[in-house]
Amino acid sequence: MTKGSTMTHRLLHAALASAAASVLLTGCARWIELMPPAGAPQELTARSIADDDRVPLVMEAFHVVQNGAAQNPSVELERRILNRVQETRLFSSLVPFGAARPGGDKAVAARIAIEETVDPRAGEAAWKGFIIGASMFLLSPAIELDYDYAARTTLELERWDGAVKRYEARSTGTAHYNLFGATPIVLDELRGQVTEACLTDLMDQLVRDTGFYVASGTPLPDGAIRTVTVKARKPAPAPGVLPVSSVPSP
Repeated sequence: MTKGSTMTHRLLHAALASAAASVLLTGCARWIELMPPAGAPQELTARSIADDDRVPLVMEAFHVVQNGAAQNPSVELERRILNRVQETRLFSSLVPFGAARPGGDKAVAARIAIEETVDPRAGEAAWKGFIIGASMFLLSPAIELDYDYAARTTLELERWDGAVKRYEARSTGTAHYNLFGATPIVLDELRGQVTEACLTDLMDQLVRDTGFYVASGTPLPDGAIRTVTVKARKPAPAPGVLPVSSVPSP
């Protein structure tokens, strides 16, 4: 091997080491950009209520939809929401979805709906980024990818006399990550921050209506007879023509 060839190999090895170090230092970087909520935040004032004026909050319904498809709500998400409500100290107790309703005539029923929108191109972009990075490890050590996530959270509370209050909060964010940083942790972190922003907004709205949920402020209606409407879920439209096999009669 000539002296010039040896020098060339040394330079190549140095370039390889430099490129590998660049990938290790920048290839797994990620950060989250959270969009600020619409409107200027309002200053809250503390309000005091008597313990006897607090009533239980009962989770009556919990729905999660992602990109138009219904999802099964997780127990962790329900617990997180209830913990945020508990921090307000507005209600005497919190009853999870499906648990036995406490005794007493006065209680507030809660119905929560979360609509999630995940950028459907993000997974494809992450996969392409991985393929490009694997095939061009040295030439593209820091390909930047984005993952968009948005949520609209609705909290509907029905008082013991049938009066209903509805609160809504929206938040959006984008996870930016470089090559080899496309892991499920990225989306989990983004979802967590967006959810936290929605819950903070909802709790601010809820506390402003403290007087609406005070037990002594609203008596039970005469007769105290509650009625519910019983009906089946509306069937979803058929997705086109379904194949039907016909069997000839004997």
